[in-house]
Formats: sequence, C-alpha cells, structure tokens
Amino acid sequence: MSVRTGLVGAAAVVVAGALAGPAVAAPAGGDHASTRQAMDAAVKDGVPGVTATAKDRYGTWSATSGVGDLRTEAPRSTADHYRVGSITKTFVSTVLLQLEAEGRLSLDDKVDKWLPGVVRGHGHDGSAITLRQLLNHTSGIFNYTADEDFGRTYFLKDGFFEHRYDTNTPEQLVAIAMAHKPDFAPGTSWNYSNTNYVLAGMVIGKVTGHSYASEIRHRIIEPLGLHATSVPGTRVTVPRPSSRAYSKLAETMTGPTYDATELNPSLASSAGEMISNSSDLNRFYAALLRGKLLPPKQLTEMKTTVKVDGIPNAGYGLGLIDRKLTCGVHVWGHDGGIHGSTSSAVTTADGRHSLSFNFNGDWSGDSDAVIEAEFCGK
Repeated sequence: MSVRTGLVGAAAVVVAGALAGPAVAAPAGGDHASTRQAMDAAVKDGVPGVTATAKDRYGTWSATSGVGDLRTEAPRSTADHYRVGSITKTFVSTVLLQLEAEGRLSLDDKVDKWLPGVVRGHGHDGSAITLRQLLNHTSGIFNYTADEDFGRTYFLKDGFFEHRYDTNTPEQLVAIAMAHKPDFAPGTSWNYSNTNYVLAGMVIGKVTGHSYASEIRHRIIEPLGLHATSVPGTRVTVPRPSSRAYSKLAETMTGPTYDATELNPSLASSAGEMISNSSDLNRFYAALLRGKLLPPKQLTEMKTTVKVDGIPNAGYGLGLIDRKLTCGVHVWGHDGGIHGSTSSAVTTADGRHSLSFNFNGDWSGDSDAVIEAEFCGK
C-alpha cells in the first residue's frame, strides 16, 4: 500500500475505517532498530538520505541515514527543515474545522457561498459541492497538477529549470482545473485533487479576512511552538539546517539526478507549500489527535473516513489518513511529496506514539516500510 501523496507523481491518498484501534508502543522496549534498518534500506534503494524522529512512552528517538548533499557527502541532520508537501492539507483542514467550531462556517456550506463563481466551467459547479467534499476529496474537481501543460512546466527538467521561480496565484491554479471536465459528480466517488485544498485555503481567506498562511500561524504554529514550521509563500529557499532535495524531473525513475531544492512553492499553494521538521510534525499530529486543536465534534468529523477502492487498509478523512498496519495498529497522519522531498507523519489515535520522516529524493524508497518498522517492529 503506497499512500505517498503530494504534488509529484501520480500519487494517491486513502482511508477507510472509523476510529483507530488501541495504540501500541514501539516494540522491544523502545528499540527502533527495525526503523533504522528500514531507513538504511531506503538509502540502499536510491534515496540520498533520510531523517526521522519518533516519540513514544520511552522518549524521543532521532536518526539519519545517507547524505544530505550528494556533492559534499555531508550527512542529513535530525533537525533538518524540509518541504512537507501535502502534509500541509492537515493544517488547512484543521483551520477550517476550527472555523466551523466557532460557528463561522459549516462544512455543509456550498463552495459558492464563499467563492461565488470560482468553481465554474466544463461541468464544474460550485453550487453543488460542499466544503466537506473539498476536504475529503469527494468533490470531483479536476486536480490541477494532473494538467499536462502544468506537468511539463513544473515537473519535467526543461520546464522546471525555466519556471522554478514563477509565482502562481491560487486563482490561476484553480483556473487550470476549470479548463477540464470534473472527474465525477460531487459525492459519487473519490479522487485526490490538490485543487480541493487550494480552494479550501481561499475559503479560509474569505471567511477570516486573513490569508490561510496567517491563520495557520496564529492558530497552530504559534500556540504549539512549532519553531521549525513555516508557510513560505513565495520564498524559494529552505531554512537551515536543511539538506538538498533531489529529483529525476522526468516521467521515469531512472536517469540523471537534479538538485531541486530551490523553487517557488506557490505552485503548491495551500495544497502543499509548507516547511517543517520531524519534531514539529510529531508535536502537531500528537496535539491534533489528543484533541488540543479541535473540539470532540470536529475531531470526530476529521476522523470520519471514506473508503477508496484499490488501496487496502487505509481511508481518507478530512485531510487525515487512517492506516491499519499489518500488526493491527492504526496510525493517523498524512504523506507529502514535492520536488525532491517525500515525507510522512503519523501518530496513534491517542497521540502517544508518533513518527515523522523525510526522504530527500522523490523517485525511490519505501516509506510504508519505515512506518511498519516503527509501529510493528518489522
């Protein structure tokens, strides 16, 4: 089961199941040897380097494998900042659910209530799509990153090096999607669409009068003390300490490797532009699952998942993935992919055992194996 979700590749996300089962601590008294072995295996498979941090009842464990810079062979740091891609979606969903708890919107509101006329064209109809359907990817809205021209411009070598510093507005990204037919009628199926979360970010702006980035900062980042977490906007660099990010910038997983560290993350917008590190992500997801960011009603809504055919043992909630691992443990979190960066952050339902990690390459490595190793000891 690959639940690697994000802006790069034909990534898909999933979920199925209701509330998580009992949490199980790290095997063998907090021994993370299996996790380290899975990280080493990812490097052997071609990932330049891995950084990971786990937190459980035995304390905090951090480790790295491989290198952060192919040129200098400098190692990765356990404190590395990295682009988290679609992990951004959980932050965006949390803010919308907070706004619902405050009575400022309803997840049953139609998109047109807040963004009149924005979702129109080729069969798209914002008067028939709810905010909930944006958050759980049942809207049917076309995924703008699946547009062939957008892919050539930003994900393939020639286009990327010409356009990596371009600024994209949310309106421009949505317009790309509106040039295509919907994937299906709202509420009739499921398909991962980054456009859903660009629109969600726009709704936050309309409801609050502030950018979604500003709302994430004062509602989540500052209260939790997430000092390594940021919403970069158009800033093209990653704060230090950080490693280089590498990509094939091709439709194949072979061929030359390119440094894709610097880019204008507005191409991802509120679907995937954020930067964080492993410790901050663990703190965020643990706080979220423990009910420190949402009232019980909204957390229950977030954890109410829809089944996705074709991906077993996982379901998608409102910006939150539930996975049932081979040992029966349920973990909640999200994955993220963006140029040269593949990340996962998961925690048990009680928030007591968390793992976050990053590969600084986007073409190889088994992230599921790292999660299985940490929570199932294999």
